[in-house]
Amino acid sequence: MSSAAFEELVEDFQFLEDWEDRYAYVIELGKAMDPLEEALKVPATKVEGCASQVWLHPKVEGGVFSFDGESDAMIVRGLVAVLRKLYNGLDLDAVLAVDAQGELGRLGLQEHLSAQRSNGVRAMIERIRTVAADA
Repeated sequence: MSSAAFEELVEDFQFLEDWEDRYAYVIELGKAMDPLEEALKVPATKVEGCASQVWLHPKVEGGVFSFDGESDAMIVRGLVAVLRKLYNGLDLDAVLAVDAQGELGRLGLQEHLSAQRSNGVRAMIERIRTVAADA
């Protein structure tokens, strides 16, 4: 289960043969994201367990989940953008049903991320799932 935006991302990744191109594309996705307002970079939105600074600002409107995010590391900012494509626009039940590791595996990212980055991605996914479960 994934969003149309994520399916487009999977297709884009299929055209990018080598890891450097995929890495650069993830960074570009992050650069294209609007920055998170400084007022939202507070302890309540900070994701613990990430090596870099990461903030996620989730919203649930009419049962539909979305979030904005920011990181001080370019690749992590790109990973936030990837997770936005995976989760934004889904209803709460769908958010909880997403097999994030399986979906991200379709992009071939895991084998190229450091253990710290992988832990950070897991921490972001946990935050998203917690918000959806509590909403």
